Amino acid sequence: MPPTHEVTNQVPALVGHDLAEDPTLLESLRREDAGWAEEELHELGALAGSERVQEWGRVVNENPPTLRTHDRVGNRVDEVEFHPHWHDLMDVAVSHGLHAAPWRQDRTGAHVARAAKFYVWSQNEAGHTCPISMTYSAVPALRHSPDLAATFEPLLAATTYDFGLREPSGKRGLIAGMSMTEKQGGSDVRANTTSARPAGDGYVLTGHKWFTSAPMSDVFLTLAQAPGGLSCFLLPRVLPDGTRNRIHLQRLKDKLGNKSNASAELEYDEAFGWLVGEEGRGVPTIIEMVNNTRLDCVIGGAAGMRYGAVRAAHHARHRHTFGKALDRQPLMTNVLADLAVESEAATVAALRLAGASDRAITGDRQEAALRRLALAATKYWVCKRAPAHAAEALECLGGNGYVEESGMPRLFRESPLSSIWEGSGNVAALDTLRAMAKRPDSVEAYFAEVEQAEGADSRLDDAIGRVRKELADLSDVEFRARRVVELLALVFQGSLLVRHGDSAVADAFCASRLAGDWGIAFGTLPAGVDVHAITSRVWP
Repeated sequence: MPPTHEVTNQVPALVGHDLAEDPTLLESLRREDAGWAEEELHELGALAGSERVQEWGRVVNENPPTLRTHDRVGNRVDEVEFHPHWHDLMDVAVSHGLHAAPWRQDRTGAHVARAAKFYVWSQNEAGHTCPISMTYSAVPALRHSPDLAATFEPLLAATTYDFGLREPSGKRGLIAGMSMTEKQGGSDVRANTTSARPAGDGYVLTGHKWFTSAPMSDVFLTLAQAPGGLSCFLLPRVLPDGTRNRIHLQRLKDKLGNKSNASAELEYDEAFGWLVGEEGRGVPTIIEMVNNTRLDCVIGGAAGMRYGAVRAAHHARHRHTFGKALDRQPLMTNVLADLAVESEAATVAALRLAGASDRAITGDRQEAALRRLALAATKYWVCKRAPAHAAEALECLGGNGYVEESGMPRLFRESPLSSIWEGSGNVAALDTLRAMAKRPDSVEAYFAEVEQAEGADSRLDDAIGRVRKELADLSDVEFRARRVVELLALVFQGSLLVRHGDSAVADAFCASRLAGDWGIAFGTLPAGVDVHAITSRVWP
């Protein structure tokens, strides 16, 4: 029988490409002293863009983890089963050092290289990067207890993924999780009620945790009320004598997105742990972990924007409507350019913050001060913009974008996570105010950074002046926190684009984001910006 129809004007699959072919990423990598990692970055980018690895990402989201609380005869096992491709994704991430490996590398730009690899690899599948990020972030917190760090840091930084329930010292590599919030407190961790009492060479913890990231990790950082106040503890899933710690998984969270990754409620039933840092200093200790996971929130948000912009551009290049390619329709070109501007602004800020982190770790106080303020503000803004960006990129594909096979619904569901993880919008905005109040040097460092671009663009100069005006009167600054922090983030991004970015992108950013010649929706760039120069930077 003859076919009923011929398939035409459909877009080919976007496979077999290098996700590291990203001019903003590569320019930032070199500028932030990590150009030496470019070869490995392209290797990882080609792998992430392959049909095989894209299939891994699809499969693990369609086959989410399953909780097994008991075995067939009723013994507690508290295990989470993952699809085999989850372990494939984890193995690649760990072998390329996306976790804690940079902490053991004595090389300039190690943390920048890691950030770039995280950005590239997470575009294909974001869920498994949660335990990768937790492991990366655990090391500086553990260093508050040198003995614990000496024991666990080499294994956390090892480039071997060794999954399985075994005593940590007998494994070739470890993964770390975090178990901080409780149902009565949420972000207010000082309201935690989990108790910790001294026992032997450690403490025993009893209580319920509302969210535990990556419950199949080997070790967890957690908060509990010790005799001296809220304190930080390290809990192994298997005790030194080989027995299971009394950590009981109650259920897995049924989340909007992030389906491949397990997030759990659990109970500590006199679970054993070691004190990290000092009693009563739990928040300052674990904040070392939080600050690094916030950086990954920014990187993840930027990665999602890049993924969405590329997918939208690919579709528009190959889809024809009203007689010509969709990306040659003026209004669609405006939309694509606007998506690209947002993506490049997020990427250049993420890599600059990774560079500040790298230099802060080696003792650069100026960079540490800049990171403290700029990271909090950028975390707020990039993560707040991600859902709108994902929605617009999805819409570029029309009805096809609303269908699971396109991959865009998964991107959209994932996009709100970074805005909630490690402090929702209000928490991030208020943390920015806290940084300015507690560390005035962070404000000085911020202005020293953005003023390096003064005189290059009058719209940026005016925006810097508006920041100073907003900070001149702090009488109701908490009420205005989102307005202030948004402006801080935009000026930070604008200064980087003016100094280092493509001229067409910088012009469009300043015209729209800083001069106010911009609508609310994407695709409202003003006349006069070079949209074709901007869209030509979006691969492919």
